[in-house]
Amino acid sequence: MATTQWVLDPTHSELQFKVKHLMISTVTGGLHLISATLTSESDDFENATVSFEAETSSINTGNTDRDNHLKSADFFDAEQFPKITFESTSIKKDGDDYILNGNLTIKGTSKPVELTAEFGGIATDPWGNTKAGFTLNGKINRTDFGLTWNAALETGGVMVSEAVKIAGELQFVKQA
Repeated sequence: MATTQWVLDPTHSELQFKVKHLMISTVTGGLHLISATLTSESDDFENATVSFEAETSSINTGNTDRDNHLKSADFFDAEQFPKITFESTSIKKDGDDYILNGNLTIKGTSKPVELTAEFGGIATDPWGNTKAGFTLNGKINRTDFGLTWNAALETGGVMVSEAVKIAGELQFVKQA
């Protein structure tokens, strides 16, 4: 059966993460240099495969000091581990949406994760490009990937939560 390649449109896509800080508020950041390929047998996308990567040096939380700390060996060690990758192991339809399972690799550690992908639909842009949109959501425990830095607070608790929420708005372009 013929397959169709879809390539991420980075100008219309974003990948963000959210993590609790001081256990009282949430800090949002993003990975800005991202790429992905989606291979499908139909526009249904069930049983498709997806491959994704992001450059850890592109982490941006809106604060240079925090970004530099995240890029350091305390967290992502961007110099030694320049990429975060994801390879799907299954994509299953769940109503109009999808359950995406695969292996996420951060800082040299690969772990299985499950994400949900809300299907936004398929549309043709004014230049004749066929595009598919997805809203991606999930949650990981950062310590599973060796991101263990933290600081205890005098009032109890820790500076940075272990739970990290992942949110993405992804637009793919169908390749001819």
